[in-house]
Amino acid sequence: QVQLVESGGGLVQAGGSLRLSCAASRSIVSIYNMGWSRQAPGKQREWVTSITSRSMTNYADSVKGRFTISRDNAKNTVDLQMNSLKPEDTGVYYCHADEIDAGRSWGQGTQVTVSS
Repeated sequence: QVQLVESGGGLVQAGGSLRLSCAASRSIVSIYNMGWSRQAPGKQREWVTSITSRSMTNYADSVKGRFTISRDNAKNTVDLQMNSLKPEDTGVYYCHADEIDAGRSWGQGTQVTVSS
């Protein structure tokens, strides 16, 4: 399985922006789907967004129009630009990668805290 490392989390005021990055341990060209999920305190992990190997994107309704996922196959990274952040966006954000043979891999997560 590919190893994933997230970065870019932090504390931001409501209405602010953050950019998360997910670095893969090897080429992501063959990884058919990558994305982000998040887990708020006391809640189950929820899917946020995904991007396919052909750069087709999908977003949860709660973040549509505010978050943008992008993929750089040359750098082996997947980024998440988060704008107009709300307190309910607070949580640990996890990067994931889906491979046909290896299944889903997860990063260790990065904390995002949005203060009101």
